[in-house]
Amino acid sequence: MKLVTAVIKPFKLDEVREALSALGVQGLTVTEVKGFGRQKGQTEIYRGAEYMVSFLPKVKLEVAITDNLVDQVVEAITKTAQTGKIGDGKIFVLDVSHAVRIRTGETGDDAL
Repeated sequence: MKLVTAVIKPFKLDEVREALSALGVQGLTVTEVKGFGRQKGQTEIYRGAEYMVSFLPKVKLEVAITDNLVDQVVEAITKTAQTGKIGDGKIFVLDVSHAVRIRTGETGDDAL
């Protein structure tokens, strides 16, 4: 099992969700987050005064999947979240050693 974590631009969330649903991904956790990478934030002007916005709004997706879906999920997220501009985000793939569905007690891949 793998845990795919992706940090993307908020307006791309619905497209990514639809692409993952088309692959058969049944569950997804979404968290609104703030952060910065190479873009180092941005300068905003408000009422004539400049100020630095150091953290930009992003969305973090987390999806637990079976090993055979990893490449397809990463490709789907990459294709749908990409705008070609700085700040498109990152994808991380982590190993999951154990999973349990609380309601039924199922474990491993059955818990997904």
